[in-house]
Amino acid sequence: MVSCGQDIQAILTAVNEGRLDHCLTKPLQDGLVKKTVQKELTTYIIENDSENLLSYSLVLDQQRLLRSHIEKKMRHYREGFISDHHKLSDEELAEQVISALRLFFEGNDDENACRRYSPEHLLTKEGEENRFLWFITKGEVALYKKDDIGMQREVVRYSKGNIVGGMSFVSGERSFSTAITLKPTEVIKLDRDVFAKVMHSNTDLLPLFTNLLLRHFNRRLQRSITNKLALQKTLESLENAQLQLIEREKMAMLGQLVAGVAHELNNPVAAILRGTETLVKNIDAILSSPDHQAKMENVRGDELLKAAREAKPVSTAAERERVKQLMTQVKDRRISKKMVKLNLDSDETLIKLAQKDPDQAFETLAASEHYHQVGATLRSVGVCAQRIADMVKSLKGYARPDDETFHYVDIHEGIEDTLVIFENRLKRHELEKSYSSLPQIYCQPIALQQVWTNLIANALDALPKQGKLSISTSIEHKEQKDWAVISVRDNGCGMPKEVLGQVFALNFTTKKEGNFGLGIGLSVCQQIASQHSGFVKATSNVNEYTEMQVWLPITLAPKFHEYKRSES
Repeated sequence: MVSCGQDIQAILTAVNEGRLDHCLTKPLQDGLVKKTVQKELTTYIIENDSENLLSYSLVLDQQRLLRSHIEKKMRHYREGFISDHHKLSDEELAEQVISALRLFFEGNDDENACRRYSPEHLLTKEGEENRFLWFITKGEVALYKKDDIGMQREVVRYSKGNIVGGMSFVSGERSFSTAITLKPTEVIKLDRDVFAKVMHSNTDLLPLFTNLLLRHFNRRLQRSITNKLALQKTLESLENAQLQLIEREKMAMLGQLVAGVAHELNNPVAAILRGTETLVKNIDAILSSPDHQAKMENVRGDELLKAAREAKPVSTAAERERVKQLMTQVKDRRISKKMVKLNLDSDETLIKLAQKDPDQAFETLAASEHYHQVGATLRSVGVCAQRIADMVKSLKGYARPDDETFHYVDIHEGIEDTLVIFENRLKRHELEKSYSSLPQIYCQPIALQQVWTNLIANALDALPKQGKLSISTSIEHKEQKDWAVISVRDNGCGMPKEVLGQVFALNFTTKKEGNFGLGIGLSVCQQIASQHSGFVKATSNVNEYTEMQVWLPITLAPKFHEYKRSES
């Protein structure tokens, strides 16, 4: 209703009859009718035409339509990913995946994906490259792992519904174990190209496969944790730390990052466990011999332990050169190697003892070695523990709920936290960082971390084998303002001009087949930058590089942000 404001009876009649949605009173403000119509039409479209929301974004409320589009996409994905599948047993879930794969290849198996193998057929070999994924549909497969002396030992057996080669297929790393069929076995064998075609052909298959793969990794992780706990029953002092580690590992369930995070945590934990065993052995040796220190004569155990804790790694070439030099004074190579290892090759007293009485010198070195081992092991445990702490800190930062308040932060900290999460993928490429001295930026740090995550993930997807990712920051002066410019550059295939002009458009994606994407990542990055009164700029040359630059104003008063939020 448009009214002069004095016709009260007409307004009451419309209200009583339930016909009044809005009442606009004259004189009308500029653009008020248009804003009201846009608001109501946007609400109507969201309720009645949810399948085509983005087609109205140029004339209606773009932010509301985009938000509704994202919520609908994510709700559909969550419903398919969690609601439908978590109730299925492992056998039921595997059967659905196998049935969908068989249906795809039925009458059209040019790739010979459905195969039958005789007993003792080799699927994967430990330490070698693996390009395939095997779904076991019938039969049994055993996985073997070499122990410290090189003997093959059976780790686990897989039967129908299990996956062989999943970790190496997803991460691109070499096979962790050797897989051999134990009986006549039927499998569905997929390489990366065929896998992408299969997943692209059926949108319901991707969440099914993702659930199955996550369960497979989870079972593998559970077995690993169980084995570790069994080895630690005699080490009560580490029990609480292990329980905390299990809780931290649950944070690894961050979508597609789960495999890389679990792998990264496994290495320092294994090093800590080995170091703990070494500490126990050497401390027992020290405490069990009352005359231990007496055997060492002029060598002080506490000084040796402290020196080992603070020692820097030395190359084997440098050690060989030092041994060679010491051999000119100490003829016994065995004693020379131990003196260099314990960093005692400059000890004149010990050199004279080795020249006079080699057996006594060797006994002294053997007693001293326990102190050196304790110090070196403590240093190694400390480094590994810090590694775990750094990764957990980064994951906790990424998993925090959105922080809508603006405050001053160091941009580089957010970038570094994001890089830690991608570290497993970065191993296969070269990372170059060039940070300028930036002042703290007034911003929403969690929102910007979403920007860094999207840009780095896109760059990694575009990198060739052993590619190069470059991240740099600088200060630029433009339009009478100082800007912080954060650049993410890859040396991938690049993009032609016609594609580059669309990268910030809604629902546009350059993801390869089989990769999940809503086609809104860069659009969201642009919107987040715009909320900070900045922008994202893209440049690219085909077959050379692609570079994304995020421009953020350095000096921005807090009141301006508060005004912008209230205005929106």
